[in-house]
Amino acid sequence: MASEELIDNPVTTQLQPAPSTLPSYPDMIMATIEALNDENGSNKSAIAKQIEATYGTLPPAHGTLLVHHLNKMKQSGQLVMAKNNYMKPNPNAPLRRGRGRPPKPKSPLPVGYVPPPPRTRGRPPKERYPNAPIPVPMKKTNSGGTGKKRGRPRKNPVTNPAVAQPLSGAPRGRGRPPKVKPPVAATVGA
Repeated sequence: MASEELIDNPVTTQLQPAPSTLPSYPDMIMATIEALNDENGSNKSAIAKQIEATYGTLPPAHGTLLVHHLNKMKQSGQLVMAKNNYMKPNPNAPLRRGRGRPPKPKSPLPVGYVPPPPRTRGRPPKERYPNAPIPVPMKKTNSGGTGKKRGRPRKNPVTNPAVAQPLSGAPRGRGRPPKVKPPVAATVGA
């Protein structure tokens, strides 16, 4: 119901743009390059002038739309760019290679081959020989030792309760205490 009202209203029909009779930009560009038929290709300004001459009324953003579609067609391989000129790609030309080294050809795997399970993380365990004798643990003997433990001696906790208690009842705050200023004597009448 609301759409019927919009169609009948003459004000809204004037605001709506007329349906575009222009073909799509890629079609216009390809037709223009074929029409120009330059062996070295056609530059951007020649393509723009030819489209303006052929199709007449163009959108206000024609320049930016043309640049956008030319770049898009160049990236997709529909156009080739050489010396700032756009041309159709040669159908007999070899395909462009990708970057980097190509992968090595993979040899076919034999039938029934099962790949080994993936390795676990970390260092693999040492091999154990089943026929090897079990080592007997050695007893510790105190031979020529001083009887002291190795390393730094432990710090004994303070056992004197008088030293452990703070002198004042209030806990001290963090940081450096403020400087105590001597009282200034007031000068009498001058």
